[in-house]
Amino acid sequence: MRLRRSEQLATISTVTNRASQRGRRPGKPDTRRVILAVARRRFLEDGYHMVTMRSIAHEAGVDLALISYYFGSKVGLFGAALALSVNPAELAAQLLNEGGLDTFPERALRELITAWEAPESGAAFLALFKNAAQDDAVAALVREALQGEIVSQLADVLGGRHARKRAAACVAVLAGLISTRYLIKLEPISSMDPEELIRLFSPQLRLAIGLPSRIPLTPPTHP
Repeated sequence: MRLRRSEQLATISTVTNRASQRGRRPGKPDTRRVILAVARRRFLEDGYHMVTMRSIAHEAGVDLALISYYFGSKVGLFGAALALSVNPAELAAQLLNEGGLDTFPERALRELITAWEAPESGAAFLALFKNAAQDDAVAALVREALQGEIVSQLADVLGGRHARKRAAACVAVLAGLISTRYLIKLEPISSMDPEELIRLFSPQLRLAIGLPSRIPLTPPTHP
């Protein structure tokens, strides 16, 4: 059954359904754990967009404000429920807000590689991707989050014709790098230096989102 598979994937303690409980739970030490357990199950069962913070608060028996206090937003709750120490949607928003679009490909690649190669966040990402390959519920949840958060954010910034297609193409390039380097461990991609990867993949990202290619200031010399 789908619920049992999702429970096996949980990295937090399993908590039984508390929807029948009444009243509001105060901020006890286990409150955060209860919220995360309910959120993870609801995200896996109903999908990212169908779940609201209010419905999670109701089922967990806590005030809505308490969820905001712990996690800040629905995106933050999603990342915490899936045990992601680095939240991809929040990282994408930061990259888009803090720098120009012209430097986005290089910055996105650098942050992506840094997150995947950090022990804590890399292990969580790897577990999520492996689970998505084995469980349709997890795969659907990851797909909805990518489409609804990262692709949408990038498409809004790109604007113009086919903005969403270009944004999705950018995500596809990044997903290809993740798959070959961290899941399949394809050589020589797997053992390349991060800066070499950035030089190799940034032109593809620029092409995907419709940016002009970078032309070297000094033409290469040939013997």
